[in-house]
Order: sequence, then C-alpha cells, then structure tokens
Amino acid sequence: MTPTLLTVILNYRTPAMTLQSAEAALAAMASTGGELVIVDNDSRDGSFEEIAAGLATADWARGKPVRLLRSGHNGGFGAGNNIGIRAELANGDAPEFVYILNSDAFPAPDAISRLLAHLRTNPQAGFAGSHIHGPEGDPHVTAFRFPSILSELEGAARFGPISRLLARHRVPLDLPEQAQRVDWLAGASMLMRRDVLERIGLFDETFFLYFEETDLCLRAARAGFETHYVPASRVAHIGSVSTGMKTWKKMPGYWYDSRWHYFVKNHGRGYAVAATLAHLAGGLLWRLRRVIQRKPPADPPGFLRGLILHDLRALFRRRPALAAPLAPTLRLKATPE
Repeated sequence: MTPTLLTVILNYRTPAMTLQSAEAALAAMASTGGELVIVDNDSRDGSFEEIAAGLATADWARGKPVRLLRSGHNGGFGAGNNIGIRAELANGDAPEFVYILNSDAFPAPDAISRLLAHLRTNPQAGFAGSHIHGPEGDPHVTAFRFPSILSELEGAARFGPISRLLARHRVPLDLPEQAQRVDWLAGASMLMRRDVLERIGLFDETFFLYFEETDLCLRAARAGFETHYVPASRVAHIGSVSTGMKTWKKMPGYWYDSRWHYFVKNHGRGYAVAATLAHLAGGLLWRLRRVIQRKPPADPPGFLRGLILHDLRALFRRRPALAAPLAPTLRLKATPE
C-alpha cells in the first residue's frame, strides 16, 4: 500500500518564493502521492492573499491536493509547522509520514521519494533529512551532533589543538557521502514518521526560532528512534530568506532564549550554566588570539557579552509555577480558509 504523505511549507513574508517551493514540492510528490499544506505564519504583508491568488491561477497547482492555512499568530518556526502537521489530510485521516520543507527550499524530483524509501527500509529511523545545497550546488552543513559543554568550548575557541582534542564533540559534521545516522538535522527538508511524532510530541513551541529541530531529534533519540542523513535526496536551498540572518548586525534575543531553553530543558540549569561558562572560556581565548594574531571578528558585535548577560538574567529569573506544555500533541486540527 502506498504510504500517505503530508507536506508542510511554512511561509513568512516570502510569498513568491513559497509558491516556487510549492511547485517544486508538488512535482516531487508526483511519484509519492500525498497532500501539500502551506501555512502563512501571520505575515500581515499580503502574503496570504498573494499565495492564494497564485494557487488559483498557476497551471502547476490546478487540480492538485494543496491547501492554504492561516496561523492566526506568529509563534515561530515550530509553532507554524505544528499547525500544518495538525491539519492532517483533507479527508481527516492521519498521514503515515510528514515532510517539512522550508519556503526557500526546492526539492529535486526524486528528493521526497528517496526519503520515503529510506524510512521504509530503515524502521529504526524516525526522521530522515536531505542533502541541502545552495543554488550553485555548494553544500550546506545540515547534519550535526547534539550540543554539549565540550562542544560549546570547541566552537567558541576556534583553536586547532582544542578542536582536534574535542573532535568527537564538534557540533557540525563533515557531510557523509552515504546515508547514515546523525544526531540531528536542520529542518529545511526533513521527513518524519507520524507514529514517532505521536509518541514524542510535535515541535516545542517555547522555541521561537533555532534549536527546535535539535530538541525534536533529541526527544526522538531518547525514545529509541534514529535520525538519518540521506545524501541521495537533494534539495536546493537559498537560506535565511525569512529570518534575514545573513544581514544580522547582532544576535537576536530569541537565539539566546532558544539556546538557554534547550540546555535547561534537556540537561538542567547546572548543565546550562556550565555550557555558558565553557563558551565564555572559549570565547575569551578566541578574542585573545584575535588581538595577538590580528584576526578578523567571527561573531556578531556584542555576541559574547549578550550571551553572558542573557544567561545571568535567565538563571535568576523566577520560573512560573505552571509551565505550558513543551511538546504539543497531535490532537488539535487547524481549519483551512
């Protein structure tokens, strides 16, 4: 029996590109079947109307199983994707697989079918992600180890002897040439088993942006499911179109929030403090080398100071007695327009 597939694309103020991504996704779904849901994440810039008009007039969308939803509010990457995942199939059935795709990502015609084939032949894998490359074919690093105290030191120090000593703790992985298990994947193109999501929950909506895929893959790993990188599945990705990360002049507060929440939630406050101290030690070493060796800056202005001040405030901030659920379930459905 052909597996049922739900593809989710989240739009935030990139309507033209979202339509291009949807066209590529529907072409890749020609061999897999399934339905496509586009969620406009409260863009408030006419995106919803532009996408609706595009879907109504484009030949590639005519007669295709595609729906457009409004999020109602911008809760971030995870919350927006959760709305699409909860939408389920148009007939109310639950899909067997859920595929999330960035609005600035364009799968090759066989990209989705290769991910499906991989999960069907590797039952121990709960998630599978694609080889992501730029428009000119340049590979993007999207396969990683889980962050740790030692990885914070290694990444902040940027010092060859330390990196060699802590090579097994370095977060970015050299991209594998063959399909293999990794700790976590960037969510630009990721296929997920529905039954795994039912067991571990959806994206933690406490994360506005960043670390939500890391947390989801860690929860899957702790539940006994693997995450696999599948280089035969290829997806072109422009990158940072919605977030504007390439033009950041300083790190936004939600990045600090997400990092702190990830460590506290998964390892405890003491571990989070140790991770920040490790980053501080590595960062000070890097800044000393910068002065001595006259190296150019590698962090956004004020990054290390912002990290320390943020985490000090977070450490002594009084936590609410009752916290909202961290891993939303699949029970609630979104309503299409």
